Amino acid sequence: MSKNNERYGLLIDYDFCTGCHTCEAACKVEHKLAYGQWGIKLAQDGPRKLENGRYEFVYVPIPTSLCDLCEDLVKVGKFPTCVAHCQADVMTYGPVKELAKKMADKPKMVLFAPR
Repeated sequence: MSKNNERYGLLIDYDFCTGCHTCEAACKVEHKLAYGQWGIKLAQDGPRKLENGRYEFVYVPIPTSLCDLCEDLVKVGKFPTCVAHCQADVMTYGPVKELAKKMADKPKMVLFAPR
């Protein structure tokens, strides 16, 4: 939360997530997480063959209970490390109310607002 108690979160556009794992690696390095611990973890769905013959393969980065949205970085005016290092630029950090409005424009997005 910010100083004015506005709640902040992470909006992820999984339509364009490539599953590169950069968010996971950046988080592990930033927070010095031990082997097997994750601040954000990539979930994978698919491949699944669709009726049109094409395949669907979806990746969604999911913040874990260890995620604090990089509170220390945000305090000094930086973005959470997963957002800063996302190779596909599919992660947005900001006030939950603003992020929720962005979700209305696109169907394949998820909003995380850890406390």
